[in-house]
This record gives sequence, structure tokens and C-alpha cells, in this order.
Amino acid sequence: MINIFIGFDPREAVVFHVCSNSLIRHASQPVSISPLALKNLRAYSETHNDGSNQFIYSRFLVPHLMNYTGWAIFMDGDMLLRDDIAKLWALRDESKAVLCVHHDYKTKAHDKYLGCKNDDYPRKNWSSVVLWNCGHPANRAVTPEFIMSATGAQLHRFTWLDDNLIGELPIVWNWLPDEFGANSDAKLIHWTLGAPCFHEYASVPMAAEWHREKQLANFCLQRVIEGPFD
Repeated sequence: MINIFIGFDPREAVVFHVCSNSLIRHASQPVSISPLALKNLRAYSETHNDGSNQFIYSRFLVPHLMNYTGWAIFMDGDMLLRDDIAKLWALRDESKAVLCVHHDYKTKAHDKYLGCKNDDYPRKNWSSVVLWNCGHPANRAVTPEFIMSATGAQLHRFTWLDDNLIGELPIVWNWLPDEFGANSDAKLIHWTLGAPCFHEYASVPMAAEWHREKQLANFCLQRVIEGPFD
């Protein structure tokens, strides 16, 4: 079983369902998908007042929610799988506490969806796709109390870890088309400035794939009834 936690924000609930559909369509192994929704996290109180979405900090609860055992994947909701999640799962490395794409870029936009600020900062977007080694001793530090008291910089930069414990994933597993342009080799697309569900981002690079996936998520086969209706 591949344990997957996906960020959920009710202001863009559709992206969670589209992301989940793409994940299920491509997966070759059983997956367990859990929405990270604040309403469901009774043991956690959001103390931060910054951030552009409701899972900006709750994402770090994954080791706690896994009882500090095994492995799990976290991903933002505004994503789309173009390949089998089992291939990402196969990149687990027991010598690492986490694995993520080590993005190093300056954003092109000062604002993002719903008018939120889009600041540059070190290790930007590293925490948006994470292979968590939940049983690694170093991740015992990531308790709900630590998350509630830590700053964004401490959390998103994985400051509780030595750098040699932060493994690196290929960039195709967290491709940012709104920053880097289209990429036919991308395995996981991440619209970090705004998913195509928002009108102003409806036509960004690779948005057509998101719109198609939304149609597939909404699909229902219909029975063909022949002859006159009563």
C-alpha cells in the first residue's frame, strides 16, 4: 500500500479530486489517499496566519499521522500525475529522512492565486512533494507542538534535519509549468502560481491536461435507453 497525503483547501476543493483521479488512473499498486483537511485534524490547531493555503503547515504532520512508522508521500493538491506513483515510491532511500525536488529558482510572479503574495525564499517548493521516511529517528522531532510553534522558514527548509538527510528527487517529479514552461517528460505537474481551475490561470502551460483530467474525474458512463420514454 502506498500511503499518500494530499493537501486539501475548501476554496479549491476541485483540485484535490482532479489530482486524486490522475493518481488513481496511473497507479499500478494499491494507494491509500488521505486529504489533509484542517477540519479533520482534531489534535492540531493552526496557529500561523500566513500562507496561501490551508495545508501550508499541516503537511508536516505526516510523520505524526503515520505514528512515526513506515513511508508516506505528501503532495500539494494543485498537482497532476502523468506517470505511475509507484515509480516515485520506488525512489525511497532508508538513509534519508525525506526526499524532495531541490528547486533553485527565482519566481516570475509577485502574486499568485486569490491575490496571495508569492515571495522568493530559500528551498521554495521543496516541501510541496515529499517522500517521508516517517520512521526515521530525526523525524521524531516533527510533533504537532513543534509544527504549531515553528516558523515557516524552519518548517519549509527542513531545519530539524542535517542536509545529508534530505535526499533529492528528479525535477520531473515536481515540475512547475507556470515557472519553467511545458515539459513533455514531466511525471508530476505542479501549478504553484494557481491551478487551471482559477480563471486567470485557465490557459497557463499544460493547463489543457488539467481540464481533460477534470472531465475524466466527472465522467459517468450512461446507460443507453432505446425506444420511446414513458
